[in-house]
Amino acid sequence: MPQQNDTPEADMVLATETPKNELPTTASSVLSHMAIIDMTDNLPESDEADAAVEQIVGKPLSDVLFETLNLPDPIQRAVDDLGFSHCTPIQALALPHALKGRDLTGQAQTGTGKTAAFLITILKEFLETDRTHSTAPRAVVVAPTRELALQIADDANALSYYTDYNVVSVFGGMDWQRQARDLEGEVDIVVGTPGRMMDYMKRGILDLSHVQVVVVDEADRLFDMGFIQDIRFILDRCARTRQTLLFSATFPFEVARLTRRFMNDPIDVKIEPDQITAATIEQIIYHVAEFEKLQFLLWLLEEEQPRKALVFTNTKRAGEWLGFKLHHNGWDAEYISGDIPQKKRLRLVDDFKNDKIEVLVATDVAGRGLHVDDIDLVVNFDLPEDAHDYVHRIGRTGRAGNRGKAVSLADERLVAGLVGIERYIGRRIKALVPDDEMFLRDQSPSYRASRPQRGGGRRDGRGGGGRGRSDRSRGRNDGRGRSDGRRDERGPKPTEGRADAAADGASPAATADGDAAPKKKRRRRRRRGRGGDGQGQAPGGSDAPSSGGEGGS
Repeated sequence: MPQQNDTPEADMVLATETPKNELPTTASSVLSHMAIIDMTDNLPESDEADAAVEQIVGKPLSDVLFETLNLPDPIQRAVDDLGFSHCTPIQALALPHALKGRDLTGQAQTGTGKTAAFLITILKEFLETDRTHSTAPRAVVVAPTRELALQIADDANALSYYTDYNVVSVFGGMDWQRQARDLEGEVDIVVGTPGRMMDYMKRGILDLSHVQVVVVDEADRLFDMGFIQDIRFILDRCARTRQTLLFSATFPFEVARLTRRFMNDPIDVKIEPDQITAATIEQIIYHVAEFEKLQFLLWLLEEEQPRKALVFTNTKRAGEWLGFKLHHNGWDAEYISGDIPQKKRLRLVDDFKNDKIEVLVATDVAGRGLHVDDIDLVVNFDLPEDAHDYVHRIGRTGRAGNRGKAVSLADERLVAGLVGIERYIGRRIKALVPDDEMFLRDQSPSYRASRPQRGGGRRDGRGGGGRGRSDRSRGRNDGRGRSDGRRDERGPKPTEGRADAAADGASPAATADGDAAPKKKRRRRRRRGRGGDGQGQAPGGSDAPSSGGEGGS
């Protein structure tokens, strides 16, 4: 892990070129940030964007009222019930064309009302035309993730409340037979992910040859996730005479090719480049050394006290580590990634929506499917290497005209990515350096010592077998992956038993049981304030993963 530079040369650089609270305090970060400033000199200053936040929050999203769009009565009543009066910018630009049946591509950041725009278009088409087939779906919506598919289906049911249209969602990880039965009989709208949709199409269960409207949502993420060939397969088998709507936060080259091949003279609707990120989001970059990031995050959460916070890491391994650390520092924190079983993912998302989870740690794949309107704070614990990912991440907050805050931690290894991010969003992000008081001591046990080892051990300390360290500290093991003590422990809470927690490799469960060997006096791990334990290690010692190291998302 990186070590803090205490050389006289570094001190000279800091003394001459580091204004307080504006530039990083390590020599490597200073030079990187100076280079970034040189390359982004022509971009608008962050203060101008902050002023825009104050002007927009609490004001109508646009001058276009839904009641001026001449929507059929069942749709207008549902819109009124949901409390919508003014269109969002993307809705104001897209709906006049889409409601006339034109093919359309819409580019806008996440959380700006794209879903309502295409659902209103679909429902108006249904109300003004007749079925061409007795049971086949009349519209199909393709989404990149299961969570997004479920959210779209929920929104479709809400907007079609005063109609009798049938909405079916299909996606992997859930009962295949039940979803197949849902497709029997009369279906109006099918919302799903490409893989499960293709499976039903190949088996003759799903027929899209009679659809009137096709929607591809978040097309750039579908491309990023490798679904571009699946989308071509699906679109090739849809009705030739149809309306096609494609929405995306960004338009890479492959997505542009898709529009040229499968759309008929589409109208292009775009939010201006300086609005790629929502104007209601306050964006801040803190320059923090890699080994200090956890300590700073603990302070940030304590300072902001968010009801819901979403924290992004670049790798699965870093996410697991961070979720563990936050949980053992007293936060109701969980980790979610793309390879977690579907039922558990849905439970975690529901718990997050219902305020049962305060901090959700996620990778990009899992976070893209989260559509929660009241997230107070988004934190890029690892600065993303791709500017598009930055836009998608911070788009989780500041939705539907609400105020949001996005804080990114730029360490000495990932700070170079800031250049591409600022160029892409068309503005400079306010850059700060935390004071010494803005670091809280990590009070969690060692993650590496507490992780399950081979033999069936579990992170929460219940059981564990084979050669797991947890078993040695708990006592006798029966050789089948179970030990004597089977109580349900999750390790010491930050408010209890910290002084007795093992500092030399014992699991949290071991110290909680009282079954372990005689306790040793725990050494103070680090002082409050920057610098950790003074050894240049990441928070929690050498157990911390590198933000760009092994592990996927």
